[in-house]
Amino acid sequence: MNRQRRKTENQKRVAERGQWASKTEYLLVVAGSMVGLGNVWRFPYLCYKNGGGAFLVPYCLFAVLCGIPLFLLETSVGQYTQEGFVTCWRMLCPLAQGIGYGQLVIKLYGFSLIILEAWALFYLVFSFRAQLPWATCENTWNTANCVGPEIFDSSSSNLTKLKNTTSAAAEFWERRVLSLSGGIEELGSVKWELALCLLACWVFCYFCIWKGVKSSGKAVYFTATFPYVMLLILLVRGLTLPGAWDGIYYYLYPNLNRLANLEVWIEAGSQICFSYSLTAGTLNVLGSYNKYNNNCYKDCFWLCLLNSGTSFVAGFVVFSVLGFMAQKQGVTVDTVVESGPGLAFIAYPQATAMMPFPQFWTVCFFLMLLLLSVDTQFVTVECFITTISDLFPKLFRQPGRHEMLVLFVCSSFFLIHLLLVTEGGIYIFQLIDYYGMTRACHYFMASSECLALAWIFGADRLINIIEDMIGQRPSVFFKLCWKYIIPLISLISLILYLVDYKHIQVNDWYIYPDWAYALGLAMTLSSVLMVPLWAAGQMCLTPGTFRQRLSVLSRPAEDPDCQRDVGDEGTTVELKTSAATT
Repeated sequence: MNRQRRKTENQKRVAERGQWASKTEYLLVVAGSMVGLGNVWRFPYLCYKNGGGAFLVPYCLFAVLCGIPLFLLETSVGQYTQEGFVTCWRMLCPLAQGIGYGQLVIKLYGFSLIILEAWALFYLVFSFRAQLPWATCENTWNTANCVGPEIFDSSSSNLTKLKNTTSAAAEFWERRVLSLSGGIEELGSVKWELALCLLACWVFCYFCIWKGVKSSGKAVYFTATFPYVMLLILLVRGLTLPGAWDGIYYYLYPNLNRLANLEVWIEAGSQICFSYSLTAGTLNVLGSYNKYNNNCYKDCFWLCLLNSGTSFVAGFVVFSVLGFMAQKQGVTVDTVVESGPGLAFIAYPQATAMMPFPQFWTVCFFLMLLLLSVDTQFVTVECFITTISDLFPKLFRQPGRHEMLVLFVCSSFFLIHLLLVTEGGIYIFQLIDYYGMTRACHYFMASSECLALAWIFGADRLINIIEDMIGQRPSVFFKLCWKYIIPLISLISLILYLVDYKHIQVNDWYIYPDWAYALGLAMTLSSVLMVPLWAAGQMCLTPGTFRQRLSVLSRPAEDPDCQRDVGDEGTTVELKTSAATT
């Protein structure tokens, strides 16, 4: 009777929560969330900056030692518990539930990345003009120092004219798109065109996730696949440009001396964590919509390979164009390469303005950026919504309540993000990006996850769970990574980051006021401190002696020796409850 009751309850819960309609939907959603703007601009720049082809050595090493093991860890936890990234800790290690709340805070900061989507949409709209506005200096926002792409013909007479000048693409970005103010103290007015783009992005996000995985699983059939079509088109075009191979040489030429620099290794680990969507709770939530017997072990290898492969190919797209620009300007590639938004919103538009049929190539590029941003954004919001619903299932799993919650979150953050489309909005965005989503938070979360799961919950127990789910026992290599390698690497990286810590500066000329730095540090601590504060709070509130409290809070909510039986639909039907259930 008890077994049948649990089976019925589990089936009802899965029906209310939902599952992926097919394995394809899951793979596309995860691929779409992992493959984003970081693959297009961050990875190629890091390769160039940190030794070209030599950077692939630490990158691949960290992918094997940290990326794939953490990917499997987080995905399997979600698939096993069928819970969001907060409530999953109740079933595994209640003492570590602060990890989930810390990730919840990081998710809130991550919502601000929607501004990248709004910028891409803004550029896409202007790309359909007969005369691209960043290809000419005959606009109202241009200054007397503006130079158009026609000036770059590598002749010595024109090169002398480039001193003390600004490109038309840079002026469009700074004076037309951003209307850049003097600093974060001068927010200025809201840019209504960017506000409309931001509204369109949030509306699209709402309709992608308003029905949960039922709607998001369908949206990715287009949003996750079409960017690869655009990437292929841009790759073919880039490789046929004059000077393209000079750029690729700079991209891949191995400078082995750089491997002696610890910063190169730290950057590689950071990129793996960033591009694989690790330690942010995303993989937990997406895995929680899988059937219990889904082969997450095989999935993690293919998805990680897809992500790294996309990053590598994107490097050819970016640096072939930068090589073309360098030849046009008569300079070396290192003088035109930029990181961050400058690469996507200044260098590439300037390059397309020099090509035949510039509107077509600009549309392809910004459509690709837009769709890459869309996937990452709606998955981020969906993971947040799922976690909130799992925290309060009676409140938000009633008919119509989920749609209302999604509407409330999207509309609220649209209003908050209007700050990002003011004249000083870029300063706010970079402050949030640098402090709220800093790599120090990810290093700390990676260490905390491994400590809680591999040491307190038990690496052997986790291996047994994965074997029970997929019918195959993972290699002992993963156990070694979870228990020793990942915590050690994360701890060393965190220490080196703190030793070499520097406050953010914008364009090497703007220094934030002290109150902004204090706010930034508060954003970093707001997620990190969740872990120890939650643990301390639970220890104080749980009755019993210190040892009894620690024992109860470190013990899974279900019996450690429980066996799960899998029903016809892949749902969990039996859980043997421990007498010490928390």
